[in-house]
Amino acid sequence: MLFVAVLACAAAPCFAADWNPGLAAGYLDGRQKEWFAWPAAKTVGGPCISCHTGVTYMLVRPSLRRALGEATPTSYETGLLDAVKARVTIHDPLQLSVGGKEPKASQALGVETIVSTLFLASNDAGRTTLSADTEKAFERLWALQQTDGDSKGSWHWNSLNYDPWEMPDSEFFGASLAALAVGTAPADYQSRPAIHENVAALRQYLRTHEEAQPLHNRLLFLWASTKLRDSLSDARRRAILDDVWSKQQPDGGWTLEALGPWKQRTTAPPASGSNAYATGLVTLVVEKSGAERKHAGLVKALDWLRSHQNPESGFWDASSMNKTYAPDSMQVKFMRDAATGYATLALLEAGK
Repeated sequence: MLFVAVLACAAAPCFAADWNPGLAAGYLDGRQKEWFAWPAAKTVGGPCISCHTGVTYMLVRPSLRRALGEATPTSYETGLLDAVKARVTIHDPLQLSVGGKEPKASQALGVETIVSTLFLASNDAGRTTLSADTEKAFERLWALQQTDGDSKGSWHWNSLNYDPWEMPDSEFFGASLAALAVGTAPADYQSRPAIHENVAALRQYLRTHEEAQPLHNRLLFLWASTKLRDSLSDARRRAILDDVWSKQQPDGGWTLEALGPWKQRTTAPPASGSNAYATGLVTLVVEKSGAERKHAGLVKALDWLRSHQNPESGFWDASSMNKTYAPDSMQVKFMRDAATGYATLALLEAGK
């Protein structure tokens, strides 16, 4: 019987019996079906890509596809990529945000610029040169990079009074995603003399602003630093990881509070104990940063994630940090979408 099991694992991906990647994929695909149909998500060329539902989907779904042995991208992966390709030459904020007003229009264009570059660069994985669309995305990225003031080196980013992705300091979160995009590009692109000053300004912004950020944003920088080398010192890397491990709960997870500090909101649903979004994100980043698989804290974190997937619908549950939404609303699942994406990524990373 053991021999048969070994053969089965050789022929197809094997996963721990206490989590189900197929169910996770089904949940995430279902949420994209809802997102594509939601009027509020519609923009030029197709649906927008949100930090909670779109970004996490595009980060995790290619890995899930490979793990599940699926031959082709989902229609939602293709649809989201087609949408950003249709918008990749837009430099005018008001053209992207029809009827929008400043500063929100420029903030939305900054978000679009960064996430489209990240996913087009990721889609070029395995290539030695960038595709034409990705070249355009990087051209826009550098054209819209801020060139003066305290934000020099970063981009405009949504500041809508929503934790954890759309606060004033979320500009740092966006810059970390931009660094991840640059680090994802082929080495020949990163070494181009024409972008040296841009990359240097990005590194400088991240380094000088890192210590003042909530742990949530510093985690994104830590992840980006594994791709964009020499952007984070060894001392600061150790400081972030020490902070992470000091805040792990006895059950192996992390609370949302541990990733703050956050704004206190009386309108948010109550939250206590380890949280799936926080635990999924932290676990993924410590894996990416090189934690040994036998590290006791990582083992406990992965056990926590395996035991908290909904056994029927495949998601990891998490609630809004901002408001209590109606049970049948789109917004009530936003944090759940993000939690499911990062939890799945962390478990797939552990299975490599």
